[in-house]
Amino acid sequence: MVTESGAATPTLDYYDRNAGKFTKDTADVEFTQIQDLFLGYLAPGARILDLGCGSGRDSRYFLSKGFEVEACDGSAEMVKIASETAGIPVRQMLFEELSEVERYDGIFACASLLHVPYVQLGDILAKIERALKDNGILYVSFKYGTFEGERNGRYFTDMTMERLQERLEAAAKMSGRRALKVVESRITGDVRPGRESEKWLNVILRKEAERQEQ
Repeated sequence: MVTESGAATPTLDYYDRNAGKFTKDTADVEFTQIQDLFLGYLAPGARILDLGCGSGRDSRYFLSKGFEVEACDGSAEMVKIASETAGIPVRQMLFEELSEVERYDGIFACASLLHVPYVQLGDILAKIERALKDNGILYVSFKYGTFEGERNGRYFTDMTMERLQERLEAAAKMSGRRALKVVESRITGDVRPGRESEKWLNVILRKEAERQEQ
C-alpha cells in the first residue's frame, strides 16, 4: 500500500516483507459491491487512478469493465505483483508524490489512505482533489473508529465521518477550493472470511466544479 510520508517506513517495510501473504488474503475476496458502487458514478471508459493499488485486484476489475486505468503503490514488492495481476505497468509512488492536475475522472483509494497520519491527511486530500477533473469521483475507505497508531506492524488512522469531514475542510483551505462533497457513505463489515465483525467506513466524494463568475 502507499503509506505514510517518507521513502522508507515500517508500513512500507511490512508490505515489502509480506506482499505474498497480503495478496493471498485480499486478491480474490468478493468486492464487486464496492467496486460497482464506485463505477456507477463514472461514465463508460472513464480514466481511473487506483491509488495504493495493493495486489492490483481492483485495477484488474476496472479494466475488465472497459475503463482506462492507471495504478500506483508505495511498496516495490506490491508493485511487482500488481503489474502481473492487472497486466498493466504500475508505478511505485508515495501519496505526496501525486502531482497530476485534473487528469482523472475517478480515484479509487481502497484501504490505502488509512496509513496516512491524521495530521498529514489534509495535504494528501488536497493533492487528490487537484488530480481529479471537475465533477471527478473519489472513493476512500478506512477502518471505522478513532484509533491512530501502530497496529500489527503498520501505521493506521481509523476514521469516522466527523473526523473525515474535518480533514476535508483542512484540504479545502490548502487548495483554496470548496471541500470535496460527500455523496454517499456506508459502514460495512470486512469482506475477508472470519473478519466480518471488523467495520469499515466507505465514502464516495465528488469534486464540484467551481462556480463561474458572473
